[in-house]
Amino acid sequence: MPELLKRPFGTHGKVHQITPASAGWRYVGFDLWRLRAGETVSEATGSDEVILVMVEGKARMQGAGQDWGELGDRMDVFEKTAPHCLYLPNGSDWQATATTDCTIAVCKAPGRGGHAARRIGPDGITLTQRGEGSNTRHINNIAMEAEDYCDALLVTEVFTPAGNWSSYPSHRHDEDDFPRITYLEETYYHRLNPADGFGVQRVYTDDLQLNETMAVHDGDVVCVPRGHHPCGAPHGFEMYYLNVMAGPLRKWRFLPAPQVEHLM
Repeated sequence: MPELLKRPFGTHGKVHQITPASAGWRYVGFDLWRLRAGETVSEATGSDEVILVMVEGKARMQGAGQDWGELGDRMDVFEKTAPHCLYLPNGSDWQATATTDCTIAVCKAPGRGGHAARRIGPDGITLTQRGEGSNTRHINNIAMEAEDYCDALLVTEVFTPAGNWSSYPSHRHDEDDFPRITYLEETYYHRLNPADGFGVQRVYTDDLQLNETMAVHDGDVVCVPRGHHPCGAPHGFEMYYLNVMAGPLRKWRFLPAPQVEHLM
């Protein structure tokens, strides 16, 4: 199996490029661009639908034959404000010109041409709490199941306070057996505050045939092909992650790990 933990290539340009082929799966792709003010990047979506997420900074966007103007107003992801995003169907082109230093996530999954290009957020995205106690975290839903913006993509942001757990109780979504459970591949793009901190993420199956525990640092991506995938933020460091999920059915149904099922 390919390595699950992906370190950024560097600090400038395209610093992540995860494809189904490189991840050893079928659906999810994820790129990350870090641009300096004045730089331009352009790409074609090909057979994928795409959600561009302005993680930090601002850029002028064009896509699917339209000028979308300047997107972005969050200069530090830990401001926790709602992101500016752009959905583009398969068979589109897009271009971003950075008006400030910026970080742009490119979330990908196979498209069927079922949805038109559109802006997503910041209107309509509200930071909401999930969990309680040391399992508290806060969610910006960008395009989850309730938002019918996409053919396949499910995308959300999560902010985990220092000392807390997230994606917990441990759960999996690795079987195509709706409505009991759905098969969804997933990437986690991690950020830490302060940036010199670390977090922890496990990826494991019930039979421990897959059993990985990783230290994640600012800018890392973790691929979750199957199994449970909880993560934790040590005391003194808060954690952000951007989740991208996709599979044969755009539904999020999961099963908890037997040891923590009573906590659901």
